[in-house]
Amino acid sequence: MNPNYQCYHELVDRSAKGYMFRHARPRLLRSYLGYPPVRDALPNTTHCALAALQYTSHISRLITQNVDGLHKKAIAHVWDDDLISKRILELHGSLHRVHCSHGHVVDRDTFQEWLSAHNPYWKDYVVGLEATGQKPRTNPDGDVELEGVSYDDFVVPECPQCALEGRHNTNQKPAVIFFGESIPVVVRNRSLHDVERSDRFFVVGTTLATFSAFRLVQHAVKLGKPVLLLNVGPTRGDEITASNVMWDVVRTILWVSYDGRLR
Repeated sequence: MNPNYQCYHELVDRSAKGYMFRHARPRLLRSYLGYPPVRDALPNTTHCALAALQYTSHISRLITQNVDGLHKKAIAHVWDDDLISKRILELHGSLHRVHCSHGHVVDRDTFQEWLSAHNPYWKDYVVGLEATGQKPRTNPDGDVELEGVSYDDFVVPECPQCALEGRHNTNQKPAVIFFGESIPVVVRNRSLHDVERSDRFFVVGTTLATFSAFRLVQHAVKLGKPVLLLNVGPTRGDEITASNVMWDVVRTILWVSYDGRLR
């Protein structure tokens, strides 16, 4: 687990403790440095395979826990934005948007430009990384950790929309669900509705550790829909589905031993 994962309750805390959390911890700088690799990442073979199944209508709707936007990127050359938004649900949000604590949303590229304008040193640092081909390891949440780097001079710009409303507000974050944060009601309801509208439920590449994902399996089972789990290793849903059958398939296709090591 990434030790720098953000805790939502500390982020939105209006007390002195919350202020120190937002300003003393370099969350936005690490995210600023980690975003370019996320922005430039390309879909892998699994993304493309699922996109092909979507395009041929074998998969009617896709719900993803990923926040990197790669499922959308994999099919963007054949579907327009409106169809993508209807057929792909990002359960835990997206790194490609940012919102402030008052709900004003901006696309991530614009926000990156704001950060660059307020932090010319760090802009040059990013340009230097890209010029030399250095790529700091980026975690799935778009965060990086650099050794021997001081974050003290990093400036977080105010939300311009809040400023127009006469409010000073630098509390902004990527539009992803942090630990301790609940997914929006509209997203939760749509995810459940997507399950209800489907005739079967196919779960790929997840341990179902988060309840927001696990409850969808529970919901499908409760509705009597066939559920298929495809994952290397155990999942939270193994006891309520027939996933042990799929483990043998995965082991055969990927030639994986029962202790989870590739052979």
